[in-house]
Amino acid sequence: MEQYKSDFIEFMVECNVLKFGDFTLKSGRKSPFFMNAGAYVTGWQLAKLGEYYAQAIHDNYGDDFDVLFGPAYKGIPLATATVIAYSKLFGKEIRYCSNRKEAKDHGETGILLGSPIKDGDRVVIIEDVTTSGKSIEETFPIIKAQGNVEIKGLMVSLNRMERGKGEKCALDEITDLYGFPARAIVTMKEVTERLYNKECQGKILIDDEIKGRIDAYYAEYGAK
Repeated sequence: MEQYKSDFIEFMVECNVLKFGDFTLKSGRKSPFFMNAGAYVTGWQLAKLGEYYAQAIHDNYGDDFDVLFGPAYKGIPLATATVIAYSKLFGKEIRYCSNRKEAKDHGETGILLGSPIKDGDRVVIIEDVTTSGKSIEETFPIIKAQGNVEIKGLMVSLNRMERGKGEKCALDEITDLYGFPARAIVTMKEVTERLYNKECQGKILIDDEIKGRIDAYYAEYGAK
């Protein structure tokens, strides 16, 4: 595992973003782990988060893109923090763009904020996590409506590796449906590898009992 991935897993734990216990997801599934990206709330946390995203985007997509698109609302600070980090780490200026939930009819009108998207632009989409692909259903037509635009891929923070609408995980379903790669900074397999019976922030977060529950969860809901 690359060092930045191991560091990111520890970072999620430190920021109280990644938790283990008993959780009921929006889907109704009972999960032994939960990720809440809304727990990133400080300047330091957002700056570090942007660096992890920038590293993962660079590893997966290189510099071959022009715009980072963060869907409203959580994608807005993600895109902003990441383009700042990308400039700092890799010396390339990437434009950021997000959508509004409702089109603005005065001042800077339209549905987009940040940089306009124009013909020939290559776009990477950034999100916190996706379990159903619903946000991409909304985001994809907005981006494509801006002109002759190529979507290079999607980057999320965590691949939960569970079934989406079918038998595959949501990221693989997005790739099949829209034709662009969908990647994550880390997968739950990598999280388990890093934390199982290994100390993190002074604790063992995945002991034998939690590991057994994770294995049972994936036996029932794991993607194929």
